[in-house]
Amino acid sequence: MLALRLTRAARPAVQLRRLLVAAASAGTGFLLLGSLGYAMGHPQTPGAAALRLAWCVVPLAATVYLALAVARTDPGTRPRPGLSAVGLGPGRLMAVSALTTLLACTLGSMVALLFFLHLRGDLSGLPIDGKGAQFLAADRPLPVPAALTLLALLPLTASGAVALSLRPRDPRRPAAKGTASFGARWHAVLNRTEAPASAEAPVEAEAEGWSDVLTVAPPPREAPAGFPWGVAALAAGLAVQAYANRAAPASMLALPVEGAAVLAGWLLTALGLVLAAPGLTYLCGRVLQSAQPGALRLLAGRVLMSEATRIGRPLGVVCAVTSAALATTAMYDQPAAAFGPLSTVATLVVGGCALATLLTAAVETRQSRADTTAALLRLGAPATMLRGSAALRAAALIALFVPLTLLIAYLSALPPTR
Repeated sequence: MLALRLTRAARPAVQLRRLLVAAASAGTGFLLLGSLGYAMGHPQTPGAAALRLAWCVVPLAATVYLALAVARTDPGTRPRPGLSAVGLGPGRLMAVSALTTLLACTLGSMVALLFFLHLRGDLSGLPIDGKGAQFLAADRPLPVPAALTLLALLPLTASGAVALSLRPRDPRRPAAKGTASFGARWHAVLNRTEAPASAEAPVEAEAEGWSDVLTVAPPPREAPAGFPWGVAALAAGLAVQAYANRAAPASMLALPVEGAAVLAGWLLTALGLVLAAPGLTYLCGRVLQSAQPGALRLLAGRVLMSEATRIGRPLGVVCAVTSAALATTAMYDQPAAAFGPLSTVATLVVGGCALATLLTAAVETRQSRADTTAALLRLGAPATMLRGSAALRAAALIALFVPLTLLIAYLSALPPTR
């Protein structure tokens, strides 16, 4: 009941993000049911049916990643003073967030089931009744336990991932080196006094210029871990894709062996990009601060370095999805309709989840820097400079990741004979 009340009382932006999770869950649930329909209609080819089900891992992972990003930015389940007194401690808020994610994903799965039944012709009342009877095995009875098991896979996985990510930590345990948030570090610098400032004694940071504060603020000492492993996984994924391209099947789902090799290569490439993207984002921040930077480049570089992991991972996912789409178009040289309706739905789900996750990560980054932004404005920093810093960060990331995406797409579609 508490989760329902928090869901209903949320702001429109939060409701929109939850609806995006429900829509992605509906698309993923329909893909899972579509693979079940193909297995029922083609019992003589169990390998191809299993491969179609294996390909559903990609939209499933993208939807879970989006649900996790939305849960982290949900203000309704954020710890606030006074909530523990009424029984809403960190553990209870984590449970509420997981239950909210479960409700959103379950809603999407139910929509997918209704749409699937209408396409099969089992339900009536819509213009689309029976339109997909040919490829959804409408002439065979639907195994209800199998369908419900597939539909329950996404809600349980997403809620479990949210509970694991937002589980309460022991406050007595010392924080890891370099894991303090950007806002916490700068807030400590901006208020660096041994005793709280009284009304008669002005704060020392306010007496100095905000550019001096930017110069004093220490940058993160260590780059995000995982960059070497990301490069190794990226190289392995490109090698597997080069091996899979030798057969050059007419469709990614035509042959089980080649299709499985393509899937493994793309998963390795995506994993490599996700692991390496935080290090590349950190490098962008380093480059922006090189060669005697001013306040604008210094601010943009420090933000990129401090938020490298939070921004870099969604950027890596977007690069992986974009490069895979470009490579698929170049490899098969066919119109989008030739890939079939389920492939189109999968492309929309994965691409939409990747873009929505990136935008959600940007919102989370902005929320984490709210105290720092307010402190800079209080010290006299112009608002145009903050907007210019954001534009400079975006330009630096685009200048690095767009050529990288095109290069990976070219290498993924390159025949091994060239």
